[in-house]
Amino acid sequence: ESKHGGGKNGKKEGLSGSSFFTWFMVIALLGVWTSVAVVWFELVDYEEVLAKAKDFRYNLSEVLQGKLGIYDADGDGDFDVEDAKVLLGKYKHRMILKSVKEAIKEPLKKLREKQESKKEEIKDEEEKKKARKGKDATDRKDKKAVDTNKLKKDSDKAKRDRGKEKEKGLDKNVKSKETTKKSTSEKDGTVQVGKDKETKKITKKKRNKQNYGSLMRNRRLKERSVPAQPPSPDSEETIQPAEKSYVESAKKKKKPKLLNKFDKTIKAELDAAEKLRKKGKVEEALRAFEALVNQYPQSPRARYGLAQSEDDLAEKMRSNEMLQKAINTYDEVVSLPNVPSDLIKLSLKREADRQQFLGRMRGSLVTLQKLVQLFPGDTSFKNDLGVGYLLIGDNSNAKKVYEEVLSLAPNDGFAKVHYGFILKAENKIAESIPYLKEGLESGDPGTDDGRFYFHLGDALQRMGDKEAYRWYELGYQRGHFASVWQRSLYNVKGLKAQPWWTARETGYTELVKSLEKNWKLIRDEGLAVMDKKRSLFLPEDENLREKGDWSQFTLWQQGRKNENACKSVPKTCALLERFPEATGCRRGQIKYSIMHPGTHVWPHTGPTNCRLRMHLGLVIPKEGCRIRCAQENRTWEEGKVLIFDDSFEHEVWQDAGSYRLIFIVDVWHPELSAQQRRTLPAI
Repeated sequence: ESKHGGGKNGKKEGLSGSSFFTWFMVIALLGVWTSVAVVWFELVDYEEVLAKAKDFRYNLSEVLQGKLGIYDADGDGDFDVEDAKVLLGKYKHRMILKSVKEAIKEPLKKLREKQESKKEEIKDEEEKKKARKGKDATDRKDKKAVDTNKLKKDSDKAKRDRGKEKEKGLDKNVKSKETTKKSTSEKDGTVQVGKDKETKKITKKKRNKQNYGSLMRNRRLKERSVPAQPPSPDSEETIQPAEKSYVESAKKKKKPKLLNKFDKTIKAELDAAEKLRKKGKVEEALRAFEALVNQYPQSPRARYGLAQSEDDLAEKMRSNEMLQKAINTYDEVVSLPNVPSDLIKLSLKREADRQQFLGRMRGSLVTLQKLVQLFPGDTSFKNDLGVGYLLIGDNSNAKKVYEEVLSLAPNDGFAKVHYGFILKAENKIAESIPYLKEGLESGDPGTDDGRFYFHLGDALQRMGDKEAYRWYELGYQRGHFASVWQRSLYNVKGLKAQPWWTARETGYTELVKSLEKNWKLIRDEGLAVMDKKRSLFLPEDENLREKGDWSQFTLWQQGRKNENACKSVPKTCALLERFPEATGCRRGQIKYSIMHPGTHVWPHTGPTNCRLRMHLGLVIPKEGCRIRCAQENRTWEEGKVLIFDDSFEHEVWQDAGSYRLIFIVDVWHPELSAQQRRTLPAI
């Protein structure tokens, strides 16, 4: 069976079924290579072919066959399958390269000849340029000599002219100065005064910028546990450079003297026991100091070491009983003879601190008073005494203490922030601002506290001063606030934070549905209390109102039910008992809130990020009532629940013609674990 038929012109002589596919592939290859040859090698005169095809004088395949004859590889006189195999096979690359070389041989020859002729032309041109340069150089020398003489003459003439102009100018300047002086005196110095004002403004701006930077530097110094120095009263700047303060305070800090004459004789034994304590071998240290106290009962240092060991063991055991024992031992140290003053200070200061830790505020106050009596010139003990009074709510005595400190040390930053804090609590807003601000700017130990940034910003806001947000921003940068808008002080880190929430986001959809379904029942019980027992609604007492009338009726507080209040609204309380996320929220409340027309609540934040607050609209005027949380305003609707995070700044306006009544339900933040909900202290 023939696989490829035909004679020299490639015509078929026979075809069987088994060789059909082979012939099909050969024809396809011929078509492809024919197309390539036509395009790349310009084998066809298209115009001639088309013209002849129109007249049907020539067959197109014959034309192509004739043109492809030059690629006859096997010498049979035409281009057929065998020739295609040669082109596609092992000789393909060699034959193509040969044809390419022959094709470009002639053009390359012409190109080389052209380049050679150009080189000759360039060489001739360069020789001509050299000849011209030599001639030009000679001409320039001659010209330069002439120009120099001319310039010299012109220069002499110009000097003479300038001398004359200078004499005329001096006369003009004298007249001008006299005129200016006269006009300034006629205007009563207005120009100069304005300049002075501008200079003062610039100086003030610079100082503010320096204070801001110094606060940040003082924070870093504080982290090194070395207190920054208070600002010098003679210094032009509000705060001394922090680096200088650090060096000076490091120089002034002395190692406390804890040994009297006798204790120096047993120093080796004391050091051995102290070494055990510092290594964390608390029980061994305790036994060692007990042995020393038994052997040397009059040794202040041995007894102080015993108190420290008991203190360490109390912390390790989490034992209040052991801590009380340590407090008693600290007190015994002071009663011994020949106790070094540094040891008295350390003992009483630690005793007061541990008493406060146990909640023994009165006992701590007595200890601090003893310190002040023993060391009246040490203002740091007076500052601690002021804090002691504040802890028991005695702002009046605390204020007296800080006034005394500031009379002795006017630049004491610790005293300033606490005195400003007390003034603000007395609603002396404008007076509190400079003390809070200067105290924070001092960078003194104990001033970098979120409460002072909080109250300074709040005071500035109430005075309408936008600088408040600069201090909030600084408090945020110092790590006291979660953000400029979220400024709660009792927080759990990592909780989702956003001003407004939906019921679905909280996960408390059942509670929200129940409140909205029963809103009329809740409303009616609240209105009944308003009508019959108005005294149950107590005025807001957190100093949050700028003006107006705002009262509340509380059912749950810190997770504890008010049984008497619930007797007045039994159905509402029964409804809420099903939702422990609300009734068990020890950092929130459940209450009715009524606000009368003309009320404005200052911008403020709640104390913690551990709760969310729901507002159920009960009696809502059509217009005039709104609430802002962070940067978004919303309004209430009767029978609908609004949910927001009150740790973000929020503000309320009641400008309607009638009262507004809502029901407030605080719930645990949904991301708090069951363990956290059980153990977080109440607020």
